[in-house]
Amino acid sequence: MQLKYGCNPHQLFASADPIGAAPVELLNGQPSLINWLDALNAWQLVRELSQALKLPAAASFKHVSPSGVAVGTPLSAELAEAYEVTGRELSPTALAYVRARGADPKCSFGDFVAISHPIDESTADYLKSVVSDGVIAPGFEGNALRTLSEKKSGSFIVLRADPSFEPPQRESREVFGMRITQDRNAHVFTAADLKDVVCGELDDAARRDLVLGYAALKYTQSNSVGFAMDGQMIGIGAGQQSRVDCTKLAGGKADVWQLRRHPKVLGLRFRPEVKRQERINWRVRYIEGDLTRFEERALSEALEGPYEPLSAAEKQEFASRISGVSLISDGFIPFRDNIDHAQRHGVKYIAQPGGSTRDAEIEQACREYGITMVHTHVRAFHH
Repeated sequence: MQLKYGCNPHQLFASADPIGAAPVELLNGQPSLINWLDALNAWQLVRELSQALKLPAAASFKHVSPSGVAVGTPLSAELAEAYEVTGRELSPTALAYVRARGADPKCSFGDFVAISHPIDESTADYLKSVVSDGVIAPGFEGNALRTLSEKKSGSFIVLRADPSFEPPQRESREVFGMRITQDRNAHVFTAADLKDVVCGELDDAARRDLVLGYAALKYTQSNSVGFAMDGQMIGIGAGQQSRVDCTKLAGGKADVWQLRRHPKVLGLRFRPEVKRQERINWRVRYIEGDLTRFEERALSEALEGPYEPLSAAEKQEFASRISGVSLISDGFIPFRDNIDHAQRHGVKYIAQPGGSTRDAEIEQACREYGITMVHTHVRAFHH
């Protein structure tokens, strides 16, 4: 199959062809190479996650890593308001994507979507309203396929995945004249990987979130650390050379996610002409607080009245009430500084492979903060 282009538009020739039976069927649009990589990685993620948790799963992918991953659980009133879906009828499948996209809405802008279950009209109607490149799912119900095929003036990419397809045991890639082959990472994370509880205790919600996090990081560019809560990823730190940098990046994203439910953030009143994505972006920038003079003026013009900044003290007070966050690491945690930073973001549960020479030091740090830690004995690097 001839692709739109390779990684960049000047890489004019690019193709994608099945090795044997085709795992995916193109129904609409013309994907680029990155669209294909996003689609194939994202589909594997949601398929495995749905099998593990027996819930509809969704992923929002950008540049071969997830911006957000979630399962279809109900939204609180505050979260529905933060995601701008108050009063909207949403199926479990739609809820999974609303959560996945809402995890990090700045990064999900222009994403590639994966849904584990057939897309119903509720999900298609929501997808129609957001800026996205394409979607992959195992099927489409009612008018969902027509709705999606008409999106972006007919250029929206729609792929149908074969849920029965099983990939080959080994996979290869060619880099600079070399063909590199490895056994495929066929390990599917389930609650069975959480048996080695080093300290503390796990409840069912934590098990769900830790399984979700491991599924997400299995398809995230390494090194990676993820924060999960309430059936969705709330912060992903991907592709950093230092693990503590992953933890800091994921923690910062998780804080922004938490603060989007702050009363002052929900209380911002925008002028009617301000579009939804602009409102979302402004709320994030308001939380981050480091507005330029231009942004201060632009935000004032976007609002119906004056606003008060969200102070550091208000952020800290709000954050102090947060608990029950799960942290997942795709490789072992090498130093306790990861734990010291994690506890600042409400982390109560940690799952990591274990195997560091400093495991005892990491365990002691978890005990000091009252954090439950699990050793999975499985690394999840992905490149």
